[in-house]
Amino acid sequence: MIGIVIAMDSEAEVLIDRMETENMGTMYGKTFREGKVFGKDAVVVVSGVGKVNAAAGTCAAISRGADVILNFGVAGGLKPENTAVGEVFLIDKAVQYDVDCSQPNGTEIGTLDGETENFLPLFCPKGLGLPRRALGTGDRFNDSPDDHALLLRLGCDIRDMEGGAVAEVCKYAGVPCISVKAVSDVYGAGSTTEQFRMNLKRAMLELAAELPEIIAAAE
Repeated sequence: MIGIVIAMDSEAEVLIDRMETENMGTMYGKTFREGKVFGKDAVVVVSGVGKVNAAAGTCAAISRGADVILNFGVAGGLKPENTAVGEVFLIDKAVQYDVDCSQPNGTEIGTLDGETENFLPLFCPKGLGLPRRALGTGDRFNDSPDDHALLLRLGCDIRDMEGGAVAEVCKYAGVPCISVKAVSDVYGAGSTTEQFRMNLKRAMLELAAELPEIIAAAE
């Protein structure tokens, strides 16, 4: 069964509107919907914004029997030359740029305690032809030049507030994690908050057009 973890109702509606819901409930404080999505068994969890919410939502989906997790939604582009509003990307690796154990462990920023690499690899299904990008995840939404510089130094192309946490839970649960993000805002093109508000619907419509192919590949 596919577990689909989405942060916000405004992102989830493009899927839920096309879902045949058979059962609903609550687990770990998160509402889940079970049913059919494009003919496949699925459990959909709208987790709420941020890493802890995303982790709880992922745990709920896995507890309901998901053997592969799909996380999708909008994200911010960091480089105008390789991210544009409305583009949809498959994430091939993710790092939590607000995790810093560099002093006690001597590791790069984003490296989880007990790990040696800061980026976690994600599952990229064969046949899914979306362009690939590296994701930076952190519990903040801002236009900070310091954050932007850090994300670029780490090698990120886009940023969000959930994907890296979903990938972490999946790693330790032994469940493949697929992440697909649509760009709603690009750093340096004005307020990312205003861009996000203006472009959210457009970005999600672009992602929605890819959903049948994404769901078909998620196995």
